[in-house]
Amino acid sequence: MKRFEEFGNQLPHGKVYYREDWDCIYFDLLGKQFGMMSKNADEDSLITLKGEPEVNEVLRETYEDVVPGYYANKKHWNSIYLKSTEISDEEIKRMIQTSYELVWKKLPAKVRKELSEQ
Repeated sequence: MKRFEEFGNQLPHGKVYYREDWDCIYFDLLGKQFGMMSKNADEDSLITLKGEPEVNEVLRETYEDVVPGYYANKKHWNSIYLKSTEISDEEIKRMIQTSYELVWKKLPAKVRKELSEQ
């Protein structure tokens, strides 16, 4: 689980931290959520990430360990059981990257431009 936190923190302007009010690990991009993850490693630990609705459906149909987003819009978010042996860490990192990019695209163009120039 630490590896996913570290990956999220490496994304430009991404911050991953424990969010006490939600009791989870929160993936943040300038105040916008791009993921959340269980704070403890156990059988029910999840990571919830944003995705394209059509891709989300395919992932749910393909993998037993991918379910509609827990406490999230079921169309746009998937939850992945971290105990999964059918989904590699690299695939989860790609999902984190996709979630980050989808949230980045929703930021105002002016903000994206300013941050890209830094």
